[in-house]
Amino acid sequence: MTGRWRLILNGKSAGDPEVRSAVGALRDGGQALDVRVTWEEGDAERYVAEAIDEGVDVIIAGGGDGTLSAVAETLAHRDEPADALPALALLPLGTANDFATSAGIPDDPQHALQLIREFPARPIDLLAIEADRGRRWWCANVASGGFGTEVTVETDEGLKKMLGGLAYLITGISKLGRIEPLRARVRGEGLDWQGEFIALGLGNGRQAGGGQVLCPDACINDGMLDATIIPELKGEVAATVGTLLREGKQAALERVAEQGRTPWLEIEAEAPLTLNLDGEPVKGRHFRVECVAGRVRMHLPPGCPLLRA
Repeated sequence: MTGRWRLILNGKSAGDPEVRSAVGALRDGGQALDVRVTWEEGDAERYVAEAIDEGVDVIIAGGGDGTLSAVAETLAHRDEPADALPALALLPLGTANDFATSAGIPDDPQHALQLIREFPARPIDLLAIEADRGRRWWCANVASGGFGTEVTVETDEGLKKMLGGLAYLITGISKLGRIEPLRARVRGEGLDWQGEFIALGLGNGRQAGGGQVLCPDACINDGMLDATIIPELKGEVAATVGTLLREGKQAALERVAEQGRTPWLEIEAEAPLTLNLDGEPVKGRHFRVECVAGRVRMHLPPGCPLLRA
């Protein structure tokens, strides 16, 4: 892959020596690669628009799931079809890197950038989310609600810097005694559920919140979103913990969760509900979520687990 590349780098990683080295090596090898650093809200969107206007071929999101979604969202808002827009790539530099982990994108900067050269971009889906029939957001990985959302939103930034993904676990443990279930109706094609839940995952990708695998079978090129609803557990808690210890996380999830796959889904909540869209909290009582097939093109590794053959 040649052409012009633009790296949109989260400001927290601007001084990373491995990133500097990887960028320098590519430039020394003849690759045209410019870098823009984000410092405040709106920077990523502005830099993406600038890159499109300048005819850049590949836009690289340098950061975590939030940076990836910010770049993908700006591409998705455009009127042009996916094949007329720059391809998307990811340089994983966040705390959790949930999308990169699920997709098998290497966390070594040099290897992640080399992937762009070696493997062509593939069309991938995005989730389009509308809250209370108002503004539309886009999500590249997972939209989550309930307990997992509270953990992600409330985890201290300083704790994340010190402990990485472990910070989410510590915050989650501290909240276990005060989980308040939420009541809602969730419906889509072949799915109609109503009741109280403690966690909700709507997956284009598979995991969120620093390793919480909410949609273990989700794919990003099938035109469908995977929904996982974890009801209020009550008397199932002890059995679930036992299953978790003996058989693993997925077996425990299958025991307690309501799951479905649908091209669209609507949520009607009795009280305001917060959905976390790859780090961006959005509050409302009514949500409509659609899987928009092939909305962007992305460079992914061979045998990527998120791609359906």
